[in-house]
Amino acid sequence: MNMKAVSQSKSVLSEVMLPNQANPGGTVHGGEIMKMMDTCGGVAAMRHAKMNVVTVRVDELEFYQSIKVGQLVICEAEVAFVGKTSMEVKITVKVEDLMSDSPAIVALSAFFTYVALDSQGRPHSVPELVLGNDEQREIFEARKRRYLERKSAFNSY
Repeated sequence: MNMKAVSQSKSVLSEVMLPNQANPGGTVHGGEIMKMMDTCGGVAAMRHAKMNVVTVRVDELEFYQSIKVGQLVICEAEVAFVGKTSMEVKITVKVEDLMSDSPAIVALSAFFTYVALDSQGRPHSVPELVLGNDEQREIFEARKRRYLERKSAFNSY
């Protein structure tokens, strides 16, 4: 049976925010951050599935911290749950002021859902997920419950 550890999907993407990514007040557009999250999350999903993936769902995005021009955005992603053809990827965005000694702080986090596609563009099964610690198991079980709730709600339509 094909199985992969959570650590095998880890993806990190960082970028300094520039004026063309922000509003006139210097705050970075949420869509810029969402695009970065989707790219980073897509890499994690592709690392797990070893095939093309498409984004099918984004959980709520809530910014805890604004992001300003000149700050470094660090996006970290890893697969948290897998179904038959879908993967939920936990994505955490941190922001760092490069002009201070302050550590990076979490600006937002979310779960993105991706579906693996074969070469014909059809959904394809993905490897099972090997969980390495209690935190990974807790996240997996929580995401599994949400997955089953959404599936049940969808089937009731």
